[in-house]
Amino acid sequence: MVFKHVSVMAQEVIDLLKPEPRKRYLDGTLGGGGHTEQILIQSSPDGRVLGLDLDDEALAAAARRLFGFGDRLMVRQANFATAGAILSEIGWSRVDGVVLDLGISSHQLESRERGFSFRTGARLDMRMDLRQALDAYQIVNAFTVSELERILRKYGEEPQARRIALAIGSERKTKAIETTEELAEIVARVKGKSGRDHHPATQTFQALRIAVNQELENLDRFLANGYQLLQPKGRMVVISFHSLEDRLVKAAFRKWNRSCICPPRTPTCQCGWSQKVKLLTTRPLSPSPGEIEANPRARSAKLRAVERI
Repeated sequence: MVFKHVSVMAQEVIDLLKPEPRKRYLDGTLGGGGHTEQILIQSSPDGRVLGLDLDDEALAAAARRLFGFGDRLMVRQANFATAGAILSEIGWSRVDGVVLDLGISSHQLESRERGFSFRTGARLDMRMDLRQALDAYQIVNAFTVSELERILRKYGEEPQARRIALAIGSERKTKAIETTEELAEIVARVKGKSGRDHHPATQTFQALRIAVNQELENLDRFLANGYQLLQPKGRMVVISFHSLEDRLVKAAFRKWNRSCICPPRTPTCQCGWSQKVKLLTTRPLSPSPGEIEANPRARSAKLRAVERI
């Protein structure tokens, strides 16, 4: 299958990053290379990009798409949470811009064998990094009912997490739950039919995907000190696709923007904190109606951006 992914809010990303020649950039979620391609074009003739992605198919597709940019692009199969170590490895102390597009790609959703979608009867998998041992099959069939409930409630914000976890536990006593279709049917029996645009298994599949790939944990690791990757005046743009991600980004950016993080009513500042960034977006930006019409999967995107002081 040809790797397919439409980069969300590409123009907004470029408008905020303002790529320039001789500058260095990090695309922590390279995907099909759409954002990076625009950064390389705008920073011509000698701007450079380090592109990271866990998905080896994405890296291969991006390398083909961006072949003409030569050594202006470097790629690594890695999670953006390890970006600091990789920058040190290649001899870059800091970068002038960072972009993270936290969404799952259309290719991953539509590749039957990847097991991300409830619309295809594929083996439960959901790994972004195929080198990883843990997959959705193991979580569904080996985790305790209590652990399943926690995952569905925490990562899917699923109000019927307990009932779904119990139904999974009951079903797997007879036989292993092997495919996305089987799991979706179990959830649908518990929840009943939903609206045309929202399959009853949507939140369950989101929760499992996040758990398999440790998405929130890796984002949290990155946001602990991600501002340190930026040169002064360097900019960071993050696009999230569900409230759990956006809350983490919002909280981190607000903390980085504060001059003191002492508890309220502390008589004198004792935290030693100083403002790290200024906010470029006081509220998240959303895709335009035209972009949503052309790419419905963009509708839940929220973009936030900061500039290093």
